[in-house]
Parts: sequence; C-alpha cells; structure tokens
Amino acid sequence: MAITLRKGERINIGLSKISVGLGWNPNEGSGLAFDLDASAIMIGTGRLIPAEEFFVFYGNTTSPDGALTHSGDDPTGGNSDGGDDEVISVDLNRVDPRITEILFVVTIHEATHGRQNFGQVRDAYIRIVDETTGMEIAKYELDEDFSIETGIEFGRLYKKDVNWKFEASGIGYREDLAYFLSKHFKGEIIK
Repeated sequence: MAITLRKGERINIGLSKISVGLGWNPNEGSGLAFDLDASAIMIGTGRLIPAEEFFVFYGNTTSPDGALTHSGDDPTGGNSDGGDDEVISVDLNRVDPRITEILFVVTIHEATHGRQNFGQVRDAYIRIVDETTGMEIAKYELDEDFSIETGIEFGRLYKKDVNWKFEASGIGYREDLAYFLSKHFKGEIIK
C-alpha cells in the first residue's frame, strides 16, 4: 500500500530501481496550452552539480553515470491520459559517488509569455514507483495554491549515510528552469 506524503515528510526508499512520476492537468479554459517540464538536478559537494550533464531534463535525457533517464518532453500533458506526464527512471546503484542529492523540479515553459502559473494547474503530484513490480511506493499531491509560482521543487532524493531517502518538498518559486540550474551550477547557462 502506497504512502501518502505531506509537505516535509520523508521516507526511506529501500529500493535500488525506482521511477519518479510527475503528473498534472491544466485547469479547463485557461487559454494557451501548458508545457510543464520535469527535471532532475543531481547535486554533490557544496550543493553544486559536478558537471552540466548531471542536469537531466527534456534536452539531456540521461545522466552521465546512467543512473537517471528522462521519458522525454510531454509538451501538452496529454500523453498520460490521467497518469504520469513525465517520468524519470532512477537506478540508485548507478548514481555517481559524488552525488548526494537529486532534486525534482517542474517548471512552466515560457510561463511569462503565456501568463501562466501553477494556480492554473490542478491534480499536480510526484510519486515514487518500484520499477521492478510497478507498485506505487509513495505519492505527494501538491494541494497548495501556487497562484504566482512558475517553478516548483516537488521533492528530493538524498543520501543519508548509505541509505537513500525521499522528502516531499513542495517549494514554489516565481522562476524558470534557468533559475534552478543557476542555483546549483557555476558554469555558463545559455537562456
């Protein structure tokens, strides 16, 4: 039976192969199509990405260690028919030893241009699934009203001693994807 998480709650993962599914639905009549993008930021020492390839998103679908694989962009949220819109598969046994944390964020592509925000999105969630059995382990449903936010840190995997844990974050920002990358990467960011 899956665990329903609330903001700030944590669980032990206890598995090596999981998938992190993210889902959402735009509110009816909200105008332009919504293009929400799920990304994973693999962080090490100093809460920094060791190299830009450790930023996994629709433009870089596999991490250099082969631990993370992104399902690809779903520009309309219509690929899922009620299920996960974008999925990031994770093999925790393959995670580069420099990585101690993996952030999962969702941003609205060109939110400023479309005058869009997460207040216009409903049924947003992140869930952890056992890749071997297909069983849902935990789910965090975003139930707050993010009426001005355009980017949300949904959750994070982090290593505590030798074990991986998951925390439901639910932290909203009025920022785009470049913001999340710039927080954790000191190289040049092309906008």
